Amino acid sequence: MKDLSTRLIHHPYKPPEGFEAVAPGVHKASTVFFPNVQALRTYDWKDKSGYTYGLHGTPTTFTLEERIATIEGGKHCVLVPSGLSAVTLVDMAFLRSGDEVLIPDNAYGPGKSFAAVELAAWGITHRYFDAMDPDDLARQLSPATRLVWLEAPGSITLEFPDIPALVARVQQANQARAGQRPIVTVLDNTWGAGVAFNAFDLGVDISMQALTKYPSGGADVLMGSVVTRDESLHRQVLLTHMRLGLAVAANDAELVLRNLPTMALRYEAQDTAARELAQWMQAQPGVVKVLHPALPDSPGHATWKRDATAAACLFSAVFDPSIPQSRIDAFCDSLKLFRLGWSWAGPISLCAPYDMASIRTRAWPHTGGLVRFAVGLESVHDLRADLAQALGALQA
Repeated sequence: MKDLSTRLIHHPYKPPEGFEAVAPGVHKASTVFFPNVQALRTYDWKDKSGYTYGLHGTPTTFTLEERIATIEGGKHCVLVPSGLSAVTLVDMAFLRSGDEVLIPDNAYGPGKSFAAVELAAWGITHRYFDAMDPDDLARQLSPATRLVWLEAPGSITLEFPDIPALVARVQQANQARAGQRPIVTVLDNTWGAGVAFNAFDLGVDISMQALTKYPSGGADVLMGSVVTRDESLHRQVLLTHMRLGLAVAANDAELVLRNLPTMALRYEAQDTAARELAQWMQAQPGVVKVLHPALPDSPGHATWKRDATAAACLFSAVFDPSIPQSRIDAFCDSLKLFRLGWSWAGPISLCAPYDMASIRTRAWPHTGGLVRFAVGLESVHDLRADLAQALGALQA
């Protein structure tokens, strides 16, 4: 090889094997080389025994999948580009035209929208149930039901459901329809993150997460995961994942891998801070209700205390109905450390006002405005002072 261009591409040097460091290696690839034709024809990416194409996995993504599966207490994991894509992947893996999916009325809004628009266009129906009433779920189950979504706690309003009781209702229905396609239960476990509780110990079939939140922790990565223990369920998810061409970037996987070792520490710190601020917020003028699973009067507190050991970084405050939304918006605008923005579990505290009437199909028990807070890693003293000055302006 005399020409420089060829020598630069086909250089003979290979670094020695055996290199180890704290951070896993970052492998980027579309094309993957095979040593011979037999390997090209026989390597199988599905069981992680070989590499075939960058879309189907590299040492970097396989490592992250295995670590997420371990955190969740599962056996198999697939990675997707966002938490929402994890929701849609599960829907598309297990639902067919004529099927029905049941969704908690307090579930993640974009997942509900996917059911209402895309799934409906494909001939898949959906209904909502009260996650705090297992008997309501039992009443909603029909011969067409094939998938039941669960979320702990509920999005925005943070009610903590009795997951084992909800799963039991589905299992009873499956026993009654032996020989038919079973109903699959899937939990959005983004809030628990595999830290607050083990989803599979509570009985669910599938656990999905927005890795964007706690596993990332930096507010700079979008990613999701779908974890299973059952081989057949994993295979359904994996093959749908392949046919949809879903993949995550190696550098994004690198960032999540880098932040995983601190996740438990961050979770505990933000949990502690959120509890302190939620308790303080209860006593403030103009606030009629604070929603946080660890508060004794928050819906589902007893179930949270039974099933979980931690409570993440979120709490929501319901304001007095006499306070107009314009003043609540001004309260949010006057906060200095709590920034306006979506998502949570990053280093910076966030807040956002919500119109509950527009995102619930069932009656919401409060008429006052609601603001959700996500506590970051700032000083609790400084965050409390920020809330105090904004509440003072609200009262004035």
